Amino acid sequence: MVEQPLFFDLGKKPPTTKTLALRIKNDGADATIDEAQRRADAARYQEITCRSALNAVKGMPFNWTLNPYRGCTHGCHYCFARRYQTQFELGPGDDHFASYILVKTNLVDVLKKELDKPSWTREQVAVGTATDPYQPIEGHYKLTRRALQALAAARNPVGLVTKGPMVVRDADVLAEIGRVAGCAVYMSVPTVDEHAWRTLEPGTAHPLQRLRAVRQLRDAGVHAGVLMAPVVPGFSTSPEQLEATVKAIADHGAAFMGANIMFLKEGTKDHFLGFIAREFPHMLEGYNALYAGAYANTEYLTGIRGMIATLQKRYSVNPRDSQSRRPQAAAHQEEKAACEQTAFGF
Repeated sequence: MVEQPLFFDLGKKPPTTKTLALRIKNDGADATIDEAQRRADAARYQEITCRSALNAVKGMPFNWTLNPYRGCTHGCHYCFARRYQTQFELGPGDDHFASYILVKTNLVDVLKKELDKPSWTREQVAVGTATDPYQPIEGHYKLTRRALQALAAARNPVGLVTKGPMVVRDADVLAEIGRVAGCAVYMSVPTVDEHAWRTLEPGTAHPLQRLRAVRQLRDAGVHAGVLMAPVVPGFSTSPEQLEATVKAIADHGAAFMGANIMFLKEGTKDHFLGFIAREFPHMLEGYNALYAGAYANTEYLTGIRGMIATLQKRYSVNPRDSQSRRPQAAAHQEEKAACEQTAFGF
């Protein structure tokens, strides 16, 4: 049987990010993203071209990010990146965020040119800050792997965050970056509670599968730890749930562990509270009281953080990645970035 192409061959170059955004604004997403073919996961993948691979950011402890994809089939209901969809006139709900995935097909070529510029000073690059670099479509495009290979060749330090066990495929490249420049991998495992996982992270791999990936990375010489983030009030915050997660992290040999409580901003808040109203209406009043703003009230945050800190000591899990080869930016991300869900430190 002849393998079907991933995209319809319409004989034209993929649009740029800006062009696609303008089309969506004028014509709507369904009318614009008409060249992408649905795959088994029911998402639609639209190839685009980018003018830059390295994105300059402000207000974060790192200055550069790299994201091969936009949108994410993991569909985590709390994901802070949902609010970024509004830049493309797309909504933060699953009908857009987890259904329309933009694929930057020329990212690696653009990245190599940027790394070769005399002005590039090999600053740390944060990979996976806006969308997971190891969501399933990476198995087809391999954009993340090829980007990491380019960063390794340039001897450039990397910090990478993911929920995808596929990261073990690239253990060789990640270990090489660690040897020549500095590399840390942060596996996101908010909880090992089955109900919370199935409810809040419908498109992700099982938490224990992610933790096994951490063990494999460590065995391969990769500096890998866990982000217990975000901890979600009412779903993963009981003492028993917190202890089970911290113990599992310790049992799988994580080099370090960070933790953070969920925050809700802009479009993400609208989506999450809408999800609560539909699926758990009895919790809505409590959430509205707890999240009067973007962050849970201070007393609640202090209590949860105190429990986590106690458990980290009990199970001898490093609360911070204090190894010298850890990117400096990652050590202070939570403080600097106001508890962003991608926080690399607790």
